[in-house]
Amino acid sequence: MTVTGQHGTREARALQALRDERSSVRLSAALAIGSTPDQRFVGPLVERCAVEPEFLVRDMLTWALTRHPVADTLPLLLREVRSERPQARSQALHTLSKVGDPRAWPAITRALLTDRDDEVARTAWRAAVVLVPEGEEGALAAVLVTQLGRGGQETQLSLSRALVGLGSAMVSALDAARRSPDPDVRAHALATERLRNDPDTGFAFALEEAKRVVALGGADSGEGGA
Repeated sequence: MTVTGQHGTREARALQALRDERSSVRLSAALAIGSTPDQRFVGPLVERCAVEPEFLVRDMLTWALTRHPVADTLPLLLREVRSERPQARSQALHTLSKVGDPRAWPAITRALLTDRDDEVARTAWRAAVVLVPEGEEGALAAVLVTQLGRGGQETQLSLSRALVGLGSAMVSALDAARRSPDPDVRAHALATERLRNDPDTGFAFALEEAKRVVALGGADSGEGGA
């Protein structure tokens, strides 16, 4: 669509600024767009989210999207979570968690919760906890515990926080994970339980302590005993 006049000039300048090589210019452009929302910018904002390399700019892009009507943003974000680009998926999920519209819940699929890309999976876990409907927390917890033991410490902390965010609904799933034959899964489950019981506990300490306990055959050994 060709846009002319003052509005067309503003749009052209803003879109050019979103692609500028300087991150400060891109940041200012996203801020300006969010400050004066316009439906014409929704598509370009979503597209930029998929390729923007700077975290602060991506965060501002998300903020700008949340300033627009959900009716304009939701369809494009739901399309993006199915993108082949991991960053497109993760940023769309992040934005959906900020929008908080319950209609996005069906898009948080098992495939996303178990995505092979750690950043996508982590963002999916956070979004799922925000969007999960009442009564479905237990089913979500059952999927999340299948990811225990995955990745490095940051990824494991993200998963533990997501499980803790589900409250008592995750207890039975976590109890089952403590009997896993995989020692990494058992240790992560134990560290998550400690984080739930004492939110002020440092996760790194809780995880290392859990690994020692598991190595000594405690906290459910995976052999069927307690």
